[in-house]
Amino acid sequence: MPERQGLRIGFDVGGTKIAICVLDAAGNYAFKTETATPRDSYPGFLETALSLLKAAREAVPEAATASIGVGIPGEIDVVSNTVKNANSTCLIGNNLEADLTRIFGQPVRLANDAQCLIASEVHDGAAQGATVAFGVILGTGVGGGVAVNGEPWRGNNRLAGEWGHNPFPDRDGEVTGSPCYCGRNNCIETVLSGPALVAAYNDATTGEHAQLPEIEIMVAQGDPVARAVLSEYIDRLGLALATVVGVLDPEVIVIGGGVSSIQSLYRELPDRVAAHMFHSSPTKPRFATSIVKSKWGPDSGVRGAARLWPLPRGA
Repeated sequence: MPERQGLRIGFDVGGTKIAICVLDAAGNYAFKTETATPRDSYPGFLETALSLLKAAREAVPEAATASIGVGIPGEIDVVSNTVKNANSTCLIGNNLEADLTRIFGQPVRLANDAQCLIASEVHDGAAQGATVAFGVILGTGVGGGVAVNGEPWRGNNRLAGEWGHNPFPDRDGEVTGSPCYCGRNNCIETVLSGPALVAAYNDATTGEHAQLPEIEIMVAQGDPVARAVLSEYIDRLGLALATVVGVLDPEVIVIGGGVSSIQSLYRELPDRVAAHMFHSSPTKPRFATSIVKSKWGPDSGVRGAARLWPLPRGA
């Protein structure tokens, strides 16, 4: 078997699982697996990450010196270099880059999970060829990432695209969201996350406790309550995305995360965004940005993390 060229390793740290892959120069998997995220123990998290790396290197010996990129559900503070705003709260306050470099025995690159998503999608996914693209994660949390000319753009504070902890832009001045783990109130994440959509349905039905896949099925079957809850969710998503379009005006918005599986998003969301934009009106909305589902779905994060490093020379 010929030696595989241009191998890069990517980690995708989520609220419920950690995925790892070894990606070759052509974008094919040489190895991929995942395990549950230790949510309450930082030493346990490091131990799990090291165990996954060992498994990858054992499965693909040529990856022993491959570069390592890590996507996390949070950001890196530019002053202290520690993790902040992570929904995997055991990471907060720790110098994850230094600790992973130490236990892995080589440098790592970190980025927000949404920045990894858009890094993957502009390379060989749903945003390929776009000059300016915005990636959205609607899952356990809400995040965003920006790519310009085919490369992720992190910004001076490493916060480019991180809209999930901006205040929800309610035009009536009401507090639409709830208290957030970040310590603030009314964050977009508390309105538009997957758990927020589930909670809205459960509230509307006096606590039926349906989960997201069940709500999606009920919408497809025409359930009026599920349809009304989803319609309100889409309108709120349109309002929040209109603020992104007003600042960034991307060619394409790529949606990932658990909520991205709801197909009516892509039919209804463009008009909902347009209705809240400066140049549009609710009666004659005009909107030129494409809104698409991520090509790689749950794999976008891990693939993008691997691509935080350039290909090795000659690959």
